Amino acid sequence: MRIVVFGDQRRVGAWVDDQIVDLNNAYAHHLRQQGRPFPEETADVLLPSSLERFIAAGPSAIEEAQRAIDVAISAGLDSGLTQLAASLQIHAPWPGRRIACAGGNFAGHLLGLVRHRPGNEDATVESIARSTRDAGQWGFWKVPDVVTGPDGDVPFPSHSDYLDYEGELAIIIGRRGKNIAASDVGQYVWGVTLVNDWSKRDRSAGPSRPVSYNGAKNFDGSTSMGPCIVVDEINYQDVELETRVNGELRQSYNTAGMIFSFGEILEHLSTDFTFVPGDIISAGTDAGTAADLTAPGPDGSRSTDLFLKVGDVVEISSPSIGSLRNPIVAETTSE
Repeated sequence: MRIVVFGDQRRVGAWVDDQIVDLNNAYAHHLRQQGRPFPEETADVLLPSSLERFIAAGPSAIEEAQRAIDVAISAGLDSGLTQLAASLQIHAPWPGRRIACAGGNFAGHLLGLVRHRPGNEDATVESIARSTRDAGQWGFWKVPDVVTGPDGDVPFPSHSDYLDYEGELAIIIGRRGKNIAASDVGQYVWGVTLVNDWSKRDRSAGPSRPVSYNGAKNFDGSTSMGPCIVVDEINYQDVELETRVNGELRQSYNTAGMIFSFGEILEHLSTDFTFVPGDIISAGTDAGTAADLTAPGPDGSRSTDLFLKVGDVVEISSPSIGSLRNPIVAETTSE
């Protein structure tokens, strides 16, 4: 099942072929057909129209969603229960919750970042993976007010010269939990989606202390997500992703290459910390970012050739999820 957020009211829908089913409306229609009392009120409880409440409603909401899909597709486009996807605005499928991002979680990406440093000339993907596991996990939280959806504009931050892309897979947590064992991760994964972890690679934007505000990862437009959340159909540890810039392939990898699995990340982060439905964990990215493809010059300077410019279009795609496409635009001055 492919879940989307669509339209001016940001309602939950199911993407079926070229149509979007309004799940809440379709379920209320189903209840009316059955002669159930208060169909709209019952639908709002069992199959809410907001993504956050829909996820929190648990497995029963997914069961009712499938029933609503069957009813809507049988009724056809003329019923008003479905609309053509091409006619609707699809928003980021962000439940408004917290976003945890794994850092340095793919050896190919790390190798590109460190191989030009003195002492790392003989580093390999295998040696990088071993040393990273020995050093332990690290990462950061994203705290956006707005998450950009498919085809949404991403403003180029005015205090950066090195804007980078990072195509990633993310899991959406579906139940409340704390001190979760890695082996139990499957009980907590509600669905998966694509994330672009936009990053400022300027040296001044990076952390200069062990604990920082991490401005390199938190700025207006720093997170894109979508186009949908795929529920109960994907092995999140075996997903193919590609990233293209202006049609040029930059990244192509599989989440099987994660140094720390989603289960290990969830176990680490949930130590004395409660995850709630709608929280998100992003896997990190692999080789092919502008940062890991760009070797520093003899004086330490870096070319901006592969970094993003206003007018560029970045597209992350996966055969099992779809495409997350975003153009880079000039930042507008806000009052």
